[in-house]
Amino acid sequence: MNDLLKQRIIRLLDSAGDERGYQILDYVEFLDSKYAERSQPDGLLSRITATVENTMRAGKLPIQAITGTMGLMDSAAKVMKGLAAAGQAVVDEAVKSVESSPRSKIEIEQKPKNLTS
Repeated sequence: MNDLLKQRIIRLLDSAGDERGYQILDYVEFLDSKYAERSQPDGLLSRITATVENTMRAGKLPIQAITGTMGLMDSAAKVMKGLAAAGQAVVDEAVKSVESSPRSKIEIEQKPKNLTS
């Protein structure tokens, strides 16, 4: 899809309320199932969120309940992504410090000599 078409659709979506947004989502999902291979959301949290949302919509829950729940799940997903990024940063720093340590370089260089003796 070209950028101009995306921008036009986004402008129209921005002015729609939640109820209209879910009607649009239903229609887009219908078109997707009819004409294209159905794509699954990436990542475990995205799949869980989509499943919860679909279940709530199938149960005919009020729009306010669905949007509130999705807002909470989105916040939780952001927290989890932040935790994952922080954990990755800690691991990266640990690897850098081990690689740059002069002692670890000496031990690595001496290991092959010790193995052949």
